[in-house]
Amino acid sequence: MVEFSRYYIEFLRTFFSNIWLFLTRLWEAFSNLLFHDIVGYFEYLINSSNRFNLLDWIAEVIVLIINLAFFTFLILRGIQLARKYIRFTRREIEKDSLLEEISMLNAKTAELVDEKNKILALKVGGGAGTYSPEKEEFGIKDEKEKAALPSRFTKLTAVDEEYKSKITSIIMEPEDMIDLPELVSRFIGFAASQLKLYYAEREIRAFFAGMATSKILILQGISGTGKTSLPYAMGKFFKRDAAIISVQPSWRDRAEMIGYLNEFTKKFNETDFLKALYEATYREDLNIIILDEMNLARIEYYFAEFLSIMEMPNVNEWKIDIVPAVLENDPKNFREGKILVPQNLWFVGTANRDDSTFTITDKVYDRAITIEMNYRAQYIDTPYTEAVTMSYDYMEHLFQEGIKANPVDSKLMDKIIKVDSFIAKTFKITFGNRIMKQLKNFIPAYVACGGKDLEAIDYFISMKILRKFEALNLSFLQQEIAQLIALFNKLFGKDTFSISIDYLTELLKTV
Repeated sequence: MVEFSRYYIEFLRTFFSNIWLFLTRLWEAFSNLLFHDIVGYFEYLINSSNRFNLLDWIAEVIVLIINLAFFTFLILRGIQLARKYIRFTRREIEKDSLLEEISMLNAKTAELVDEKNKILALKVGGGAGTYSPEKEEFGIKDEKEKAALPSRFTKLTAVDEEYKSKITSIIMEPEDMIDLPELVSRFIGFAASQLKLYYAEREIRAFFAGMATSKILILQGISGTGKTSLPYAMGKFFKRDAAIISVQPSWRDRAEMIGYLNEFTKKFNETDFLKALYEATYREDLNIIILDEMNLARIEYYFAEFLSIMEMPNVNEWKIDIVPAVLENDPKNFREGKILVPQNLWFVGTANRDDSTFTITDKVYDRAITIEMNYRAQYIDTPYTEAVTMSYDYMEHLFQEGIKANPVDSKLMDKIIKVDSFIAKTFKITFGNRIMKQLKNFIPAYVACGGKDLEAIDYFISMKILRKFEALNLSFLQQEIAQLIALFNKLFGKDTFSISIDYLTELLKTV
C-alpha cells in the first residue's frame, strides 16, 4: 500500500508538471510570436535595409501594406464571424425560451379548451341529468304534443320551411355551358363590367384550380388588394351570394363558430356560419363561405374539426357533430345529430400579414390552396358581361375532365422530384404525399383553365414549399438558396420560375 501511494503521488507530480510545462511553452510560443519575435523582425529589416535601393524600398512598402491589409481583414473577419455566432446563439437561446413559453401557454390553452368543451358537452348533453325539454320544462309525454314543441334550432328550421316548397334543381341554359378558359375570361369580364373589380388571369386560374384541388382556399397578402372582394364577386358571378363570416380574435374553439346549446333559454345558439353550412345542404349550385381575416384567431383551434374531416377519402364521412341526439323537431337534414359537409361548398379564408394576426401553421397551409394577393390588377375595359347559372355537378365535370385531359408530363414530374430531393436534402423540407397529390390536381386544372404547366408548377412550389423557408435561419443558407435558384434555371429554363425566384430573392433581402 505504501509503495502504491509513492507511485501514485509521483505519477500525479509528473502529470501536473507536464501540464504546467505544456502551458508554459504554449505561452512562450505566443509571447515570442506576438512580442519578442516582432522586435527581431524589425532588427532584421533594419539590418537588411542598409543594402536597399529605391526599388527595394518601394517593394517593401507595397508588401508591408498588403500584409497589413491581409491581417486586418483576417482580424475583422474573425470579429464579424464571432459577432454573428454570438448573435445566432443569443437568438437561438431566445427562440428556445419563447418556444418553451409558447408550449406552456399552449398546454394551458388546451386545458382551458378541454374544460370549456366539457362544460359545453354538459350543456348539449345535460351530463348526468340529461336535458329533456319534454320532461323537465313541459312535462309532456304524448308524441303529438312533443312534435308541436318549438324547435331549439330557430334559424335552421326556418331554412327547412324556406326550402320545403322551393325547387332547388339547377337548369342551365346553353350559353352557360362553357369550358374552363371561357369561365375564367367571363368572370374577369363580369367583375370588371358589373362590379368594377379587376383581376389578373393568373389569379383567377389559380382560384379555379384551387377549387378543383381543395375545399379550403386562403387568399393572403397586404391589406386592400381585393382578397375579400374576389370570393364575394365569385358568389355574384354564380348567382349565389357568398356568406361572409367575420372571424373574431376571441375565437378559441369550434363553439365560437358553430354555436352551442344555451342552458338558460334551452335554445341552440345558432351562428351565421352554421346557417350557411346547413343551407348549402339543400342546394345544387356553388356555395362559398368567406372566413374574413381568418388569422385574427388561431385557425387550428376553431377550424380544427373541419381540417380533420376533410382529410377523409370518403366524403360521406365529412360529418360535423352538432348535438349528441336529434329531437323530433330538430332540423330535417341532421344525421344523428351531425351535419354532412356538402361537396358544393368551399371555405375561402382571407389573411392579412401584419402584427395583429397569428401565423398560419403548416397544418392549415398544407391542407389549403394559397393564393398570394399583394398587388391590385390594372383597369380592364370590357363589355357588359352576364353572370352564369351553373350547377356543382357541371363544375365538377369540368374539373375532372380538365385534370384527366392535362396530366403532368413525366419529364416535368422527374424534374419536380429532383427539386424535391434537393430541398429535402438541403433544407430538410419535403413535399409529402398530400402536397404531391394536390400538385397532380392543381397543375392539370390550371392548364385546363388556359395557363401553362411551367407557370402552374412555379406558382404551386412557391406557395406550398418555398413559403416554409420563412421559418428557417436564412442568414446561414444564402449559398444554398442561390444553388436552388440555379437548379430552377437549369431544370426549367433561365428565369422561367419567376415567381419562385422573386420570392427567394425577397427572402434574401430580409437577412
